[in-house]
Amino acid sequence: MKIATFRTNGAVGVGEILEDRGVVVPFDLSAEDAARGVLSLIDRGALPDRKEPISLADVTLLAPVPRPLRNIFCVGKNYMEHAHEFSKSGFDSSAAAGAVPKNPIIFSKVPETVVAHQDDVIIDSSASEAVDYEAELAVIIGKGGRAISPENAFDYVWGYTIVNDVTARDLQGKYSQWLIGKSQDTFCPMGPWAVTRDSLDIANTAIRCHVNKELRQESNTGLLIFDIPTIIATISAGVTLMPGDVIATGTPAGVGIGFEPPRYLKAGDEVSIEIEGIGTLSNTFRNINR
Repeated sequence: MKIATFRTNGAVGVGEILEDRGVVVPFDLSAEDAARGVLSLIDRGALPDRKEPISLADVTLLAPVPRPLRNIFCVGKNYMEHAHEFSKSGFDSSAAAGAVPKNPIIFSKVPETVVAHQDDVIIDSSASEAVDYEAELAVIIGKGGRAISPENAFDYVWGYTIVNDVTARDLQGKYSQWLIGKSQDTFCPMGPWAVTRDSLDIANTAIRCHVNKELRQESNTGLLIFDIPTIIATISAGVTLMPGDVIATGTPAGVGIGFEPPRYLKAGDEVSIEIEGIGTLSNTFRNINR
């Protein structure tokens, strides 16, 4: 099932996407619940009643989790070829330990980075001159827990969405930790909607990224170095995961820093990320107006 958060006639709603009919079928939620996006559904034992369908042409999509409850968990260097391309870039503070990590590299992005499908992403040249894209599958946690075993990890997953882990490479290289380079305003496009856990064969899901219609990244979630159960077990070993937490699972090879010379994003560039079974997340990059 595909679930969207959207705005229509000034009101926020959450509903099921029926792409073949070109409609969203809203759930009967209060305004307060709807503002939480798909988080409003996670704690419920059953889906709310549905209202009359609305044409997708009449809604503006919002991020499925418009404001995460806390920082987004992210995994670095989690595809083999990307681990090698990033290790060679000169921006990898973990390269001394080897190109391919022995354990998952976990960092985070602040909640305020989240923007929606078709929202602009800001390029602020006074802060960074090396803005890059990273296509990623994201996990949405549905049940809280600590010390979760890999064998039980999927019991804690509600669903999935797409994120673009936009990164200021120069800031990533300047600071030993990655939070500043990853957490610039608008640096986490998310969407276009979320899908429930049963909607994807997560062991064999294609992921692609185009920049201005040029294919840059193409891989499959089956090639993750550390799979989703391992990631969940690693984070939850000492950190209690909460319903609604978002975990970005890493990006494949083909990011801008991997080219010689690097191919950073510039104003007017459009980045489109497609994950099979979910959809396509597209955003245009714009210079900030000062």
